[in-house]
Amino acid sequence: MTKIAILASYNGSGFNALYEASQKKELNIEIVLVISNNSGAVALQNASKYGIDNLAVNSKTADNPDEKIEQLLHEYGCKYVFLSGYMKKVGENITKNFKVINSHPALLPNYGGAGMYGRFVHEAVMKNQEKVSGVTIHEVNENYDEGKIILQKKLILSEDESVDSLEAKIKKLEQSAIVEAFKNI
Repeated sequence: MTKIAILASYNGSGFNALYEASQKKELNIEIVLVISNNSGAVALQNASKYGIDNLAVNSKTADNPDEKIEQLLHEYGCKYVFLSGYMKKVGENITKNFKVINSHPALLPNYGGAGMYGRFVHEAVMKNQEKVSGVTIHEVNENYDEGKIILQKKLILSEDESVDSLEAKIKKLEQSAIVEAFKNI
């Protein structure tokens, strides 16, 4: 069984999708650790509820958060790290030593890079009057949203699409895309 760690800053909805798929035996994975830079993250609360070890790691809890995270990933025997709404750039020591996977709420390379996350992505898509959007699951390297693409799922925007409706559709699409991508890897 493949050991996975989750890095999440807030809700970690992708974490929930992976957890549910592992419980249903859709994926042969074990989520062994959840780390957040935010001690109040819902993802940490959910990890506790699921009986998964979890920690807040940030500049208040560690002199070098990236080194601490890398140490924990080795200690827990993780092969993969999934970024579930993790709002910090992951250090090169982590991307070089682990397979780090991210979910991005757009069709990369469009609408990627620093500052392009969550609602900001959907606002940009709507402002540019795009007809198609989607989700990209990709490997993480040293640059924001430039790693190898594993999978993309597209959706066509409706005539009356709003930022809120697009965000809801993308979040739903993201859940299945994450599980599918992990089946592929």
